[in-house]
Amino acid sequence: MSAEIVTLQIPEILYQRLVNTAHATQRPLEEVILHALQVGSPPAWDDVPEEFQADLASLDKLNDNTLWQIVHSRKTAADMERYNILLESNSRGTLTQAERSELMTLRYEADLFMLRKAQAAVLLRWRGYNVPTP
Repeated sequence: MSAEIVTLQIPEILYQRLVNTAHATQRPLEEVILHALQVGSPPAWDDVPEEFQADLASLDKLNDNTLWQIVHSRKTAADMERYNILLESNSRGTLTQAERSELMTLRYEADLFMLRKAQAAVLLRWRGYNVPTP
């Protein structure tokens, strides 16, 4: 196969994401860029609420094994039980101020947990893995 040399300017954020992927996958940058041209750029994280973007952006730098750990991670039964108790109290209107604050924290953590799992799965798919859907 013949090859052509192309020089182009790309946005810094896209370049950095490609560099991060190359480091995380221990592949040459050129190989990652060619992959991106063939299948598209790495999955975006900039369409999620701003408070989650930095955390999701950091996933680009993780190696495949760490991403798989995130995909397979689970909340503990105790965490889920406490969250459900607080949700029930909230629906009855019986939350104290401290419980309301705890519920807000747990809700944020649950949202971040699910967004991280989803982004890790999408990144692994982009890197060429078959990631089953739950």
